[in-house]
Amino acid sequence: MLRAAAGSVLYLALIALLSLGAATAVRDSAVAIGIVLGLLYLFPIVAGVVSNKYVERHLHQIAPMTAGLDIQATTGLRSLPLSPWAGLGVLAAWAAGALLIGGLLLRLRDA
Repeated sequence: MLRAAAGSVLYLALIALLSLGAATAVRDSAVAIGIVLGLLYLFPIVAGVVSNKYVERHLHQIAPMTAGLDIQATTGLRSLPLSPWAGLGVLAAWAAGALLIGGLLLRLRDA
């Protein structure tokens, strides 16, 4: 229970960092919202359409939203595509990538 509660806080903080990186990269709030929401919801939609179970599982493993939300699971942990902390790590990698790209673009454009 404590893992799920603390992980939810970390999940929201990482989503905020992902959003900050995207907003820094594009420098337009409406476009950044569209990019982040598209990124978060695109993988689950595509995974729902794909008929191959292995591809569907892989899409759930690399998707920032579904992988990050694995931290909130308290039952059925063996059926998850990733372990709870590994899923949060995937989201952390997405957030770090967005921050890195946003920081580089900011430095190159505004230097």
